[in-house]
Amino acid sequence: MDPHQYQNPFPKDKDRQQIWEMLVARNIQAFCQQNWELIAGDFIERNFMGVDARHLHNPDSWRMNFANLEDYKTVWLEQAASFAETEWAADAERALYEATTLRDIDIKGKSALVHKKFDGYITKKDGTKDRLNWQTLYRCRKVGSKWKIAGFTGYLPHPMGMELPVISAGKQIPKGASQHVTAGPYSPVLQVTPGQIVVISGQAAIDENGNIVGETIEEQTHFTIQNCQQQLKTGGVTLDDVFKVNVYLTDLDNWPRFNEVYTTYFKDPKPVRTAVQTPLLYTFLVELEMWAVKK
Repeated sequence: MDPHQYQNPFPKDKDRQQIWEMLVARNIQAFCQQNWELIAGDFIERNFMGVDARHLHNPDSWRMNFANLEDYKTVWLEQAASFAETEWAADAERALYEATTLRDIDIKGKSALVHKKFDGYITKKDGTKDRLNWQTLYRCRKVGSKWKIAGFTGYLPHPMGMELPVISAGKQIPKGASQHVTAGPYSPVLQVTPGQIVVISGQAAIDENGNIVGETIEEQTHFTIQNCQQQLKTGGVTLDDVFKVNVYLTDLDNWPRFNEVYTTYFKDPKPVRTAVQTPLLYTFLVELEMWAVKK
């Protein structure tokens, strides 16, 4: 698709026109082509920092996940590769353009604050839809005659200011919900917006040929969660959509080691969770059951 078929909204303002071309046209083209070199010159590497708001309204939960440009490049390339591997029903590049809005650019001398918003859907080949709904604040500076990105605060909720922090389709932590100080990686309460519920049967560390994978709790936990991901995907959801997890362990002494692995797979707010010690089939050390909400 020709990126120039979409009209730049700033035809008479050269500064804003250039910023739009950089953050919309060139950025989308590079992302869809997995071509970092196309945008490498659009950044000021020195002192670059990107803040990840993690789709959360509370700034206390934001993280400096991109401490330098190399960190951001790594994640950007991973996301671009994942996007390219997905089978889309139509022109995904066009869908990105149609979901993107960049109209508000505040310029003071050689500094600019740019508001970029995403609000729309991209339809996959299987008919399911990916929701694009966040915003980014870019901090830009003019170097010579060219505008460049000095840093950003991204993955902000869109719109901001909602009382309940919506993290993913249908999940909210109600105001006032709390838990004890020794609580593990789970939410005390989740409100689930009515929609399609996807429930998977208990999964364990077993491959498609019936072979048990892993001898340690860490190995089995990784493989079990990956099996869960595969099953959830068939229902059109991901781990981000999971609101309830049941954990079955043969030995609760493995609980801390299990949590170390489990935590790496779930964003906040983490699903509500129940855990019990119980005998399991064969040499399984852990079994997981998950419930997810599909918007």
